[in-house]
Amino acid sequence: MSEEKVIVLKPERSYFEEIYFSGNQGSLFFSSTTRGKTVTTIITALILLILFLFRDEFSKEKSGILYFVSFLFLLCAVFLSVSINKVSRWKKQVNAYLNTLDRCKVYEIRLDGNFFTVNIDGEKETSEWKDFAHFDIQEKYIALEGKYSYMFPAAAMSKSDYQYLKKAIKQNMDDK
Repeated sequence: MSEEKVIVLKPERSYFEEIYFSGNQGSLFFSSTTRGKTVTTIITALILLILFLFRDEFSKEKSGILYFVSFLFLLCAVFLSVSINKVSRWKKQVNAYLNTLDRCKVYEIRLDGNFFTVNIDGEKETSEWKDFAHFDIQEKYIALEGKYSYMFPAAAMSKSDYQYLKKAIKQNMDDK
């Protein structure tokens, strides 16, 4: 694969949104990052509520349980808020990227045996194949991670271009 191949992508927002926001990934409380923390915080809050309702039944020695569970609830809430902040920042970055796609006129991938270049309206990012650490090829998209990270939906290109890109990535990533 020494000759340069150019793959033109259709920069339709819906193709990218379908991949980025599948499976509650954009949900602040129930994304894969925050789901466990949300459930833990809710359970801790319920336990704290029950303990608070029955606080008159505790002796002086057992009232420390209420303080301990309050501390656990506070800890869970802090971890949940940090995760929500992380998802919120990721969502904001994805939406900013999708907004650039809305205004995009040219979105193309240029690849040969040595280099992989993504051109979005004249802004080019060039990487050597060795710069990529990981790739993921699925039925609906291809993801490349490394110096720059990319996700290319299958729906944004022709079937033949998608097959060519899959083959080129496997060949060049296995040669590393």
